Amino acid sequence: MPTSDAPVEQSAGPMIRFDKVVKKFGAHVVLDHLDFTVSRGERVALIGPSGSGKTTILRLLMTIEKVSDGVIWIEDEPLTHQRKGDKLVAASEKHLRAVRTKIGMVFQQFNLFPNMTVLQNITEGPVHVLGKSKAEATERARELLKTVGLSDKENSHPTKLSGGQQQRVAIARALAMDPDILLLDEVTSALDPELVADVLDILRTIAKTTDITMLIVTHEMGFARDVADRVLVFDEGKILEEGTPTDIFSNPQQERTQRFLKAVLAE
Repeated sequence: MPTSDAPVEQSAGPMIRFDKVVKKFGAHVVLDHLDFTVSRGERVALIGPSGSGKTTILRLLMTIEKVSDGVIWIEDEPLTHQRKGDKLVAASEKHLRAVRTKIGMVFQQFNLFPNMTVLQNITEGPVHVLGKSKAEATERARELLKTVGLSDKENSHPTKLSGGQQQRVAIARALAMDPDILLLDEVTSALDPELVADVLDILRTIAKTTDITMLIVTHEMGFARDVADRVLVFDEGKILEEGTPTDIFSNPQQERTQRFLKAVLAE
């Protein structure tokens, strides 16, 4: 990762800021000098065709991938860089671990530990990463299982659960880390259609009852319309247009957005 010559900023700012972020895989540019911000408590939906860079944004925030250039800021702290005098240099693993504790992610494929019970899956992170006591972590896990409607499944293993139930456990696991930011990556795409509604209803409830900042990659346009404060439309690694859900879904300005929405809403 290159050193950035960007000045180190001290002023209060948004929860998330991408500053001229580039991501390349070989010669292929996935994100092209991307600039955008997400305010504290804001829910932002990222939509657009496959391969437009949406999931890469979440993977960069989780530090699963590294930026090729530019800087990502979390609450005025650089995510993948560290301050060194008046410059920013590539971050150490210790710095990455510290910033990552602010961010939770729910993946398409659940990513639960199959050898652990539901309760163990949820308490593992709070105990071993956040340093919470087992009793405190268990109490919080049971509260979250109640929230996602799975109080009777705490001793089950993931393989005994439906896909929808596994995804609800994954949501509870992410929330157990008390993140400031929740990333949702096509969380219903691996589910049978009849299981989608329950998962989306839980996420709607979380959006309404918490102040967690949410970045949502989804092909569920109804969900994006209901939950998001703002919608960003991506194409070829750039923001094609942005606006409120009403702006984007009722009056898209770009012909490419119109074609994308027509195609996805016809599915």
